Amino acid sequence: MPTARPSRPRTVALVGLAVLLAAAPFVPHGGDRPDGALTPTTRTEEAVPAATAGTGRVTPELAAEIERVVAAGRGISTGQGAAPRRTARAAADLVRCADLEGQRYCLGLGWTSAGEQEVRARAAAAARRSTAGRSRAVERTGDLDSAALLARRAAMTPAERARDERRELTMAARSVAKVWLLRHEVEGTPLPAGFLERHPEARTAAPATARRSKTQADYPRRRVILDTDQVAEQKRTYWCGPATMQMIAWGWKDKDRGQRHWADKLGTTSQGTSITDLVRVVNDHTGWDRRRYAGPYVVLDVSDYGFNRWMRLQMRHLVDYRAPVVLHPLLHRRYFPYLDDDASGHFQVGRGYSKRGPKPTAISFFEPWNQQRFDPSEPFIKRVQWRTAYKSYRANLAHPHQNIGV
Repeated sequence: MPTARPSRPRTVALVGLAVLLAAAPFVPHGGDRPDGALTPTTRTEEAVPAATAGTGRVTPELAAEIERVVAAGRGISTGQGAAPRRTARAAADLVRCADLEGQRYCLGLGWTSAGEQEVRARAAAAARRSTAGRSRAVERTGDLDSAALLARRAAMTPAERARDERRELTMAARSVAKVWLLRHEVEGTPLPAGFLERHPEARTAAPATARRSKTQADYPRRRVILDTDQVAEQKRTYWCGPATMQMIAWGWKDKDRGQRHWADKLGTTSQGTSITDLVRVVNDHTGWDRRRYAGPYVVLDVSDYGFNRWMRLQMRHLVDYRAPVVLHPLLHRRYFPYLDDDASGHFQVGRGYSKRGPKPTAISFFEPWNQQRFDPSEPFIKRVQWRTAYKSYRANLAHPHQNIGV
């Protein structure tokens, strides 16, 4: 007996159901709709052109520069366990910079266009401010401030400090091609002659042969990544770093390892977490550093960025890299109205933006800080935030370090 053919309406319905089921895993959870639209997440494994350079090798020239900077710190006699000197001399001793293929990297602060003396002066001023600030009633959420950063380095033995500095500078040297490409795309900096010959890890990257840098108009109206179910509030007042790392890794591995696990990897203490350690652990323990995503994460000084350039950096990361940003704001009420009190430097997970026509552009981030957890009388703070991008930019520049993890 011949099989009855299904009616056309039934066929259309079945096809529609199949399409809906296939698309379902890519729809974010949690009502993530600041402007009434759902946007797919972008964490995929399909073959796409590399947007940036992969991790490079340390050439003999780079190795020599690393050793020069490390050697310059061996004569510092602060003494193990000694408190750091809150002076420009302490910054000059401990905040030293390397010239890595024409890009400047400063210990503890990241890649910068500023001169070394300016960086040292900023570090010294920030250490004085953070020391004075501890006498005021400011909630500390877990960012390692300038005074604590200098204290950590000063308390190391010369051998410990040399090992720590060499590791940080080596990680920086292996990311120099990524930094050149990032500056080329976001800042319009021309690539140096012979760049692709020296850096085969960058040859498949799209921006290497771009005729011009992208503008905000070149990017889509809206982009969101990361699942809004994979979020957590920090479990200790000084664990914004571990909570940020927890959410970034959860978004990659689709598995929650918990904040204690990441606190151990980050070397977090009651003084907090440094942004250089956050970048290191993202590179060592996730795949967001692959060339088809962000490439090796770096700490980038944005002190000379205007808002449009800062916003273009967010779009570059979320659209072209398809990877989260380590936001590094000063957590004050003027920038984040959900706060009951001003707080310290802080970390958040940048994961989306929306250009809203005549309204100000918004960014989305995962917020690990929930003040109510530590004081039930204070308002609850949601994990998934959509806020005016300009205020986040101002909060980034208000932070004494003025840097970001990308």
